[in-house]
Amino acid sequence: MADKTAEEIAQDYTAMGHSVSLITDVIAGDAMDGETDAEKKACVSRNVEHLVLMKAKDYWTDESFTAIDAAISAGNTYVG
Repeated sequence: MADKTAEEIAQDYTAMGHSVSLITDVIAGDAMDGETDAEKKACVSRNVEHLVLMKAKDYWTDESFTAIDAAISAGNTYVG
């Protein structure tokens, strides 16, 4: 297990939620107005990668990954 405090783990989980929100908003057309499709896809790709890397950490306990898994799937579909 990583040497992280409960507060640090909670912060990591919150950051994952921000990535979920950004992925969802970009796909829905509610974020990144004025950006190119390539820029939007790059943003979604970076955030999907962040979620995948963070989900693989060994310090999670009883956190729900349902929304995270859905965002990873939707993001991968969006990016193609």
